[in-house]
Amino acid sequence: MQIRSAKPADRPAIRDVARRSLERSYSLSPGAITTAVEKWYDEAELAERFADPARLFLVAERDDQVVAFSESVHSETGDEATVLWLHVDPAYRGEGIASDLFGETVALLQADGFEYIYGRVLDDNTDGNAFYENRGLEKVGEETVEIGDRTHVENVWTLHESSGIEAIETDDGETVYVNYTESDTGSAGHFYTVYTDQGKSNQYGYFCANCDRLANAMDSMGRIECDHCGNTRKPTRWDAAYL
Repeated sequence: MQIRSAKPADRPAIRDVARRSLERSYSLSPGAITTAVEKWYDEAELAERFADPARLFLVAERDDQVVAFSESVHSETGDEATVLWLHVDPAYRGEGIASDLFGETVALLQADGFEYIYGRVLDDNTDGNAFYENRGLEKVGEETVEIGDRTHVENVWTLHESSGIEAIETDDGETVYVNYTESDTGSAGHFYTVYTDQGKSNQYGYFCANCDRLANAMDSMGRIECDHCGNTRKPTRWDAAYL
């Protein structure tokens, strides 16, 4: 999978992903979804947003096909940025794409100096809200958004640069910390670095984005393999016994 900046030729695929994602994740009427797609993702609107220097538009590509995208907007003079949308084609969900795309989005925003990262998701999108909660974000408020002829509640989540870390428990009951801004690419999804402390002074192991579980630590040859789903990061050096 490749994550890259969106380009004009991606606009039809982005519309298709948005439509399928809205149909799967939201309890919106067909008419409301059609209105939303036409309003937010028509050719002229997307062209304008692509050209906006205050926006970050990323796509995730699998086999030369756009399967997900994120859209963010940041303040021009402040230190805040907001992930407006994170859509994954339903046919490709459960593969860690959302985790990878979110991690890359946050990493790029933080690299540009945006210390406070927010995420927005409609209240009736149970999976979307759980995704942000599981990534260490905190719900800080609610706002409203008009879709079609109805008003919907939109939850606002926040992730501070100095956090960005999710505390989880091991099978032995020990608390460890997943850092979603540090990752290695695996065969089915990223491996995020896990530390024993929030200060990231002592590495514990890795967290598999494909199945959202702790993976084995890297061995001496640089290989990481998840016990649960088989996601693998190949060795960085030749290891004939592994091939």
